[in-house]
Amino acid sequence: MTRERKGTNLLNSTDLKRPHAASPEPLQGAQRATFAAGCFWGVEAAFRELDGVVRTTVGYTGGNTTDPTYEQVCSHTTGHAEAVEVWFDPAKIGYRDLLHTFWSIHNPTTRDRQGWDVGNQYRSAIFFHEPEQETLAIASRDEEQASWTKPIVTEITPASTFYAAEEYHQRYFEKQGRAACAATLR
Repeated sequence: MTRERKGTNLLNSTDLKRPHAASPEPLQGAQRATFAAGCFWGVEAAFRELDGVVRTTVGYTGGNTTDPTYEQVCSHTTGHAEAVEVWFDPAKIGYRDLLHTFWSIHNPTTRDRQGWDVGNQYRSAIFFHEPEQETLAIASRDEEQASWTKPIVTEITPASTFYAAEEYHQRYFEKQGRAACAATLR
C-alpha cells in the first residue's frame, strides 16, 4: 500500500532557519541505531510506536556539511540524508526487529526518492554504529532482496556525525496530527 501526500505543508523562511533541537545525551543501557528511509517524519513515527524504543531524534547525517539546516539539506548540496536516530532497550527489542521495521516502511529499490519526495536526502540508508550492526544489516538486506524484483539500493555505511534537525521537525506527526509524507507499507 502506498500512501500519497494530498497536500503540501507550507513553511516560511523563518521556519527553515530555526535553531536545531538539542542533541540528547546517550541513554544509559540503551543502544543506538540510525536509519534513513525517506521523509524523516514518517520514519520517526514508525519507530516511535515500537515497544522498547526509548527515544527518537530526527536529523541529518551522511553528508559533508557541518551542522546543516533543513534549507541546506533540501538544496541537495550537503550530501546529508534525513535520518532518525533510534535509542532502544535491547532487553525489550533487538536490532533485528528495528531492521524489520526499516524494511517494511519504505521502498529500498528506489534511489534518492520515496513516493513524492525526491532528492538525495530521501535515500535509503542504514548507518551502523558497531560491527555487529553492520553484519546484521547486510544479512537482513540480503534476505530482504528475495522480496523485491529490482535490486535494493540501500546504503549500509558507518555512522557519522548526526545533527539533530530543527525543533519543529521533532515528533512532527504528534504535533500536527496528520500524515504529511509518503510511506510504503507491505
